[in-house]
Amino acid sequence: MTFQDLNLNTPLLNAINDLGFTKPTPIQEQAFNVVSSGRDVVGIAQTGTGKTFAYMLPILKHLKFSKQENPRVLILVPTRELVVQVVEEIEKLSKYINTRVLGVYGGTNINTQKQAVAEGLDILVATPGRLYDLALSRVLQLKSIQKLVIDEVDVMLDLGFRHQLINIFDLLPERRQNIMFSATMTHDVDLLINDFFRNPIRISVAVSGTPLDNISQNRYNVPNFNTKVNLLVHLLSNTETFNKVLIFVAYKRMADRLFENLDTVLRDEVCVIHSNKTQNYRLRSIEAFSEGEHRILIATDVMARGLDINNVSHVINFDTPEYPENYMHRIGRTGRAERKGASLVFSTEKEQKAIEAIERLMDMKIPLLEFPEVVEISNELIEEEQQQIKEHYNPLKRGQDEDTPGPAFHEKKEKNKKVNQGGSYRREIAKKYKKPKTRGDKNAKRRKKRK
Repeated sequence: MTFQDLNLNTPLLNAINDLGFTKPTPIQEQAFNVVSSGRDVVGIAQTGTGKTFAYMLPILKHLKFSKQENPRVLILVPTRELVVQVVEEIEKLSKYINTRVLGVYGGTNINTQKQAVAEGLDILVATPGRLYDLALSRVLQLKSIQKLVIDEVDVMLDLGFRHQLINIFDLLPERRQNIMFSATMTHDVDLLINDFFRNPIRISVAVSGTPLDNISQNRYNVPNFNTKVNLLVHLLSNTETFNKVLIFVAYKRMADRLFENLDTVLRDEVCVIHSNKTQNYRLRSIEAFSEGEHRILIATDVMARGLDINNVSHVINFDTPEYPENYMHRIGRTGRAERKGASLVFSTEKEQKAIEAIERLMDMKIPLLEFPEVVEISNELIEEEQQQIKEHYNPLKRGQDEDTPGPAFHEKKEKNKKVNQGGSYRREIAKKYKKPKTRGDKNAKRRKKRK
């Protein structure tokens, strides 16, 4: 099947020709008629299979020209980076269509976004938090929404957006088409579908957990963090093979630590993104990596979910992910759109159970590569790797520093050194400083005198 077979209008076909696409991906082919029908849709597909075009092609085909100010299509995504990416994809498809598109997300001036909303739009792409803020301000009216798209819904629920989604559903008109796309079908996703969707048609292109055939997978057993860094530097020295590398780490602190180690060796070739970085910094890092200015991007799972970065040669799992599904999403960043890709995973002894869980999910073994002899094996452990000796609570045992005053200790002033002696001392003070008489006491004394 080609895009001609989908009966697209001429402006859409011209835009697709400009992008150089000839055949729709399986999810685009299967979702087109279903989304066009107006029925509620739930799509399950691996990352990198063209889900954005899968729902936008039928929506743009049937979106008629209108001068009304309120949006008619609402697309919810979990992260700011994904808002920017989806807006760019829509602008590419609507190159020859007079369609107004706006992306809104937190971390930027809300007043600027209010002005943009007030100017009128057709399609709104938003993160749940900022969308709800705009709706409560009454600047954004959602009464005209005809189609609601929730993309990467599994990530959205992982990030704790369930209550905000429910609040947004209450603001939307009941008569609307619900379209949901997810890489995994979890219990939380299923509950959301049952509560708010009306007999949805389910499209499943690839079973969750099935590895993409065009991605070669290998792994190394590595004893610790510093040895992982040594191995990584050795591999990345081959700039011809490792020409565009996405490195995944477990958490933000690890991302910064790895960046500091690599930046000293591979200066001006490495960038990093995680949720503690400013919005501008994250967007600049992604742009620099996408355009080839930086060869290596270090990221956490949440930040890289849904990012469409072309021609990633390798995905390296610096940390073995705890959940096997996350491994699938990570390696899905390479080998996109039927291209060849490669992935590597570094595993310590503690991470072997996670490797076994990943292999069970995929029903295959990840080939183990021999550790290169030229790479130095370090015995130096970072703080998280050092064995922590924990003792059960012992109220009779003082800490090492409890007998000596700390740096904040200071002597009391003389006037604050007085001790309340109580007993006779208190009675003497009471005699000296008599309690003032109340009005009742004075009246009682007068009555005694009259008698």
